[in-house]
Amino acid sequence: MVEGMTSIELGTIPSQDPTTIGGDIMPEEPIETPEERYERLLHRAQIEDLSEVSGIGCLYQSGVDRLGRPVIVFCGKWFPAHNIDLEKALLYLIKLLDPIVKGDYVIAYFHTLTTTNNYPSLHWLRDVYSVLPYKYKKNLKAFYIVHPTFWTKMMTWWFTTFMAPAIKAKVHSLPGVEHLYSAITKDQLEIPAYITEYDMATNGIHYFTPQTQTTTS
Repeated sequence: MVEGMTSIELGTIPSQDPTTIGGDIMPEEPIETPEERYERLLHRAQIEDLSEVSGIGCLYQSGVDRLGRPVIVFCGKWFPAHNIDLEKALLYLIKLLDPIVKGDYVIAYFHTLTTTNNYPSLHWLRDVYSVLPYKYKKNLKAFYIVHPTFWTKMMTWWFTTFMAPAIKAKVHSLPGVEHLYSAITKDQLEIPAYITEYDMATNGIHYFTPQTQTTTS
């Protein structure tokens, strides 16, 4: 710079701290914690209209297991992963499960007759897992996958190994519905007819004798 001349006189603009405007310090945007995000989503779940998701019928509570724990049923075939508002799907999940996960619970996921149209992205699954508080993982006592495919087993192994190790030991793949009866009595398990019809066509009738008491706790 020429001695005695300012930067403005030389045709340059002096650098300015991006955090200041006119000499005033700009407040930084607050960073939302996972807890704050969950509370915000929970509030939305309680006030928004989620009938377009609940009306699908792919996620609901169905009785209790042999230890008296609520059973959450998820029917993969009925989940239109590419034709649904996934944010509203998350809100509905939170609305349904938040009062349940205060205590122990189990999930029965039926992979029966699902296609690629029913598979959400791993990015979305990871986001869902990360936003759910610790109580969801801690109080989940079993996650049953009924009628798994090779793809399901591989993706489950990958997801629980690298993204959700806290629930890996709680995941159980079952080849048929009757295997569930060791943990959940038949009268407590309400599932669509297409699942039982597929099960009978694939496995036959009375192909498994359930134990009288579950060993999962």
